[in-house]
Amino acid sequence: MKGVILAGGTGTRLHPLTRITNKHLLPIYDRPMVTYAIETLVRAGVTELMLVTGGTHAGEFLRLLGNGHEYGIDRLLYAYQERPGGIAEALGLTERFVDGDRVVVMLADNVVERTLRPAVANFVAQKSGARIDAPAHLAHLGVPELDGDGRVVRIHEKPDDPPSGYAVTGIYFYDADVFDVIPTLQPSGRGELEITDVNNWYVERRAMHYDVLEGFWGDAGESIDAYYEVNDFVRVHGANKD
Repeated sequence: MKGVILAGGTGTRLHPLTRITNKHLLPIYDRPMVTYAIETLVRAGVTELMLVTGGTHAGEFLRLLGNGHEYGIDRLLYAYQERPGGIAEALGLTERFVDGDRVVVMLADNVVERTLRPAVANFVAQKSGARIDAPAHLAHLGVPELDGDGRVVRIHEKPDDPPSGYAVTGIYFYDADVFDVIPTLQPSGRGELEITDVNNWYVERRAMHYDVLEGFWGDAGESIDAYYEVNDFVRVHGANKD
């Protein structure tokens, strides 16, 4: 299985902290934010990674991470997203790297308390399709509607009446079909290719499964308040624990 870490975007929700750097290079407690996503995947046994970034600070990731060996990565490649075109577009840049394999995708501003190893094992055991992770519901995220049999019925974006008590994190598992889906997508009202449209493609084929994350999950890029909430949690409790 390959791993993809998405570290692009303009970071406007963290201004003014991001005026002079990419948000994923900001510190979480005692080290750069992006290293937590790397640690999550490496500790789950995924050691071939591609990092996708963009903007004027892309070279800083190479300076920080190098060949990745210091972080337990066997093979680290980089891709450049020329403009903010959405998560699905960024994932599409990794097709040749994934090369027909399965892939786990993680947004670099997501931080988890507990290991992702069980979810990776569940996806490996899954014959095909896709998988998402879900924490307790947060209003600004997509909310999955579940069938009680381990599958997702639909994903609702920021619903007024949530169909479940869970939300979709920035951690996604896909088979190789995802790269056939992405070229068929139409840009949303934001002018981006939305990852929710990818997920709902799998949902419509009853091929989307889910895991419920244990412990804390935080989106450090959601807002200044969320950024400091994640910092405070990691400082006291740590992250990526077995």
